[in-house]
Amino acid sequence: MTIDRRMFLGGTLALGASACIPPDQSPLARLTEELRLIEARVGGTLGVELYDTASGRSVGINRDRRFGHASSFKFSLAALLLQRHAAGTIDADRHVMWTEADMINHAPFTRERIATGASLRELARATQTTSDNPAANILLRALGGPAGLTAFWRSIGDDVSRVDRFEPEMNNVPTAEFRDTTTPEAMARTVAKIVYGDVLPEKERAELKGWMIETETGLRRVRAGLPEGWVAGDKTGTSGLIGGKEYNYIDIGFAEGPKGEAPITFACYLRARQTEDDMLPAAEAVLAEVGRIIKEFAEPEKGLPIIGKLY
Repeated sequence: MTIDRRMFLGGTLALGASACIPPDQSPLARLTEELRLIEARVGGTLGVELYDTASGRSVGINRDRRFGHASSFKFSLAALLLQRHAAGTIDADRHVMWTEADMINHAPFTRERIATGASLRELARATQTTSDNPAANILLRALGGPAGLTAFWRSIGDDVSRVDRFEPEMNNVPTAEFRDTTTPEAMARTVAKIVYGDVLPEKERAELKGWMIETETGLRRVRAGLPEGWVAGDKTGTSGLIGGKEYNYIDIGFAEGPKGEAPITFACYLRARQTEDDMLPAAEAVLAEVGRIIKEFAEPEKGLPIIGKLY
């Protein structure tokens, strides 16, 4: 087969011209590259989505990859209770009891209250702020089980996130697993809709937001990288494969700057193949680095087009 000389020269010139095109130097491209460098340093898979609730801007990596929720689903579970209470379909202040048969690992609230019980609202607050596992299961059953929570996500426009099992089985999410997963892109927007949209009335939004700020499990994750003066709240998750050495470290939430910056919601997922004891400090440091990038992302960028507001 012969190649026309003009075609050869034209192709060569085109390749030469493309080689001279500088890499994307836009602010969002730079932040994307910073996230990729963070992922490379830790040696795991980092999924991140940062979402500007005012403009619709977003930045992230591995944004459409599926990751397990671990305990981060408890934020949406608490939101579902408050939504149904506001709609009058369930009484969040209804008192419930549980037994020893309901008790599983990590029960700081339900173990203390096993003799006296608690309201559904107290269980929601406990599962959000302390990540109490029996509280989550009791609440999940009262709200229609995994199908009920998945239906809640669908009702607010999240067609990706899903829950299929109860604690603790739902934490066993290998890389190829579809059950009990979400994506960073979907969850950052779900957080935005719940915290800043019309999913909840103002009173319930403020209550849930207060619980997120009160949650201490995230103080060494994304929130640790935010500058002084920022207000932030989150829900974390940590899980490992049964009998394996792969761990997932999660942090979802919101961050508000002190200078009127638009609120940013975030969804961060780190999958690493070390044991929890070996990996936890490094994972928390990685998520704190994402907090630093949130500040850069939130700074106004002249000339950057507004994609379209969420609400």
